[in-house]
Amino acid sequence: MEFMNTKKKTDKRMTLKEAIATFVEDGDTIAFGGMGGIQCVAHAYEIIRQGKRNLTLIGDSPCEAGDLLVGAGVLKRMEIAWCSYAVAGLAYNFRRAVEKGIPHPIEVEDYSNFTIGLRFLAGAMNVPFLPTKSLLGSDLPKYNARIKTMDDPYTGEKVALVPAARPDVAIVHVSRSDKRGNAQMFGFSSNAENLVRAAKKVIITCEEIVSTDEVRRHPNLTIAPEYTVDAVVEVPFACHPWNMPYYYAYDIPFHVQQLAAFRTREGFEKWLDEWCFGVDSWEGYMEKVGWGRLDKLRRIERRFTRIG
Repeated sequence: MEFMNTKKKTDKRMTLKEAIATFVEDGDTIAFGGMGGIQCVAHAYEIIRQGKRNLTLIGDSPCEAGDLLVGAGVLKRMEIAWCSYAVAGLAYNFRRAVEKGIPHPIEVEDYSNFTIGLRFLAGAMNVPFLPTKSLLGSDLPKYNARIKTMDDPYTGEKVALVPAARPDVAIVHVSRSDKRGNAQMFGFSSNAENLVRAAKKVIITCEEIVSTDEVRRHPNLTIAPEYTVDAVVEVPFACHPWNMPYYYAYDIPFHVQQLAAFRTREGFEKWLDEWCFGVDSWEGYMEKVGWGRLDKLRRIERRFTRIG
């Protein structure tokens, strides 16, 4: 399927299962939106469920997706700045892969959060690289051969260069979208604006699908215009147990339970059997979490943050 043809469709709605099956192929380079919260959790489970293999992941802080995909043996390479669960705990699968080669060794190419953002910006601008001075204060150029240094032709000062990132597939979760793919975000969008322009294929998932007229009422919120998007998927609570600003709060008790299981390889495999392979879709996951629990997270968030 030619991705330019799908970008021109006026109705790009499909299921998450269909979107991953259609646009993510073995050996692809992928990238996820989100930082802090807004993690692509439903998406990572679906990629694992479909048995994708030999993927390369580019991202600044792909916390949940990075650790899940490493643990499931999906990734062969990571070009990242950071991979862990913030307040909930460490990324045990990532550490096992790097330190012990479990379930198999992975290649890791280190950047900073800022310079991963520069790589997506370069990809979005269709330029081969961007310069920065920040890396000169670190050892990253010493350990990453793809970070080059040169003399600024205007001042003669040293600058570091980072290569453009052009993923095969970008998967970005947003607040809402219309069926054409005009995607809007309430709150922090991280690198999403550049990610959708840098990638060859773009899957937009959203908490809710709204009309194009509603999108046009607040055009400044649109971070991904329709001409960048190949698929639109409505996936409520797609970030659970992480938070989605203005939609639901962070379920840290659930995350603590999850990370306790991830401490061992056996615990992680049991978790996947129960929470990924034990349900056939994200809807099954949500039913297992419990609609009452999810509704409580929604009410907590909306008590303190309101749209409009």
